Amino acid sequence: MSRDSTFATVRRRLLGLALLLCVALFLSVTVATYQGVFRPSVDVVLRAASTGNQLMPDSEVKVRGMTVGRVDEVRPTDEGAELHLALEPDKARLLPANVSARLLPRTLFGERYVSLDVPEQASSTRLAAGDVISQDRTRASVELETVLADTMPVLQAVHPDDLAVTLNSLDQALDGRGEEVGDTITRLNQYVEGLNPSLPQLQENLRQLVGVAETYEQAAPDVLQALGDLSVTSRTLVAQQQDLRSLTSQLTTASNDATGFLEASGDDLIRLGESSRPTADVLAKYSPQYPCLLRSLTGIIPLVDDVFGVGTDEPGAHVTLEVVPPRGEYVPGEEPSFDDERGPRCYDYPPGTRPQYPPDGPIQDGSTAPAPADAPGAASSGGAGGLGLINSPQERDAMSTVLAPSMGVPASTVPQWGSMLVGPVLRGAEVSYR
Repeated sequence: MSRDSTFATVRRRLLGLALLLCVALFLSVTVATYQGVFRPSVDVVLRAASTGNQLMPDSEVKVRGMTVGRVDEVRPTDEGAELHLALEPDKARLLPANVSARLLPRTLFGERYVSLDVPEQASSTRLAAGDVISQDRTRASVELETVLADTMPVLQAVHPDDLAVTLNSLDQALDGRGEEVGDTITRLNQYVEGLNPSLPQLQENLRQLVGVAETYEQAAPDVLQALGDLSVTSRTLVAQQQDLRSLTSQLTTASNDATGFLEASGDDLIRLGESSRPTADVLAKYSPQYPCLLRSLTGIIPLVDDVFGVGTDEPGAHVTLEVVPPRGEYVPGEEPSFDDERGPRCYDYPPGTRPQYPPDGPIQDGSTAPAPADAPGAASSGGAGGLGLINSPQERDAMSTVLAPSMGVPASTVPQWGSMLVGPVLRGAEVSYR
């Protein structure tokens, strides 16, 4: 082999090697470019909980849905994970230094990404290389992390094909009903908000329900005993069902008879009610004095026994007659009328007293009532007294009535001069008749 031939071979091999090196260099530069090795970045650190270990390098970093960087490295720590974020410089200078981060899944089953949250009161200082970002620890974020953490075991236990069928059915059921579902959720939220103030009372009711349940538990034997006794009653009703059926039939007949009576006499009953209304009104007006009336009637019983000599050896009427001044005849201006409107009243007199008039005066009937017999000057010998004028026909009749039993003759046969003899003696005195 000549020298030129050897040189040509070596030259071709070197050219091939150079070509391979160029291809390798091109691929390396392409990969490095894709990975952002040659792109400038703002490197910051995110300290997250254990959920940060679920992120992979090159996971996206977003702000309000816009990609602003990527996860460069994930390092496990004792507190959770430390994520090194590579942010685009032109995007990083728009972010305040007090941003926080959330680790959210792309979809229900997708991988997580870093979502930077800009607070309402943003800092004037901009995010710079080397800054440390904390994970969002607000209540809403923690609740969201808890829900996702609790949901993951359930999703892992569900078979994908069954879940796909369920989601497909749910999609078909909700298709075109978004507005209705939204209204339902809004109403449910209103119900929950209205229920929240009543939760303490609901808890108190549940605690009291425990006491009620314990009471029922203690009363259970008695309840069972009562049910057992009730079964005896039920068996008795079953045994007497023929009698009950007969009773029901008789009640039906009686109801029919009552219906016929009411149909025939309904108008009369209505008129009776209308005509008895005034009487019922009077009875209702004086109803407060009924107890006093009954008590007085009860007190009359021993007096009646005493008058008729009950329990004594002198049966018969024992009467004490007291001659009182007469009312006299009506005079002009004393037309009879009923002007007494005192209403119901009760008089409780001491035992042994029998006044002629009640304490509030005699009945108001339009006439002038004389003074009672026990009033001073009520029986006067010179005027219209209890027996009228002296030796008047009224006095003679009264004296004849008093003298007739002692003389053993009728009152009509007593001489008229008898009043002249005994009148001065008996006038104003009490006469006892036995």
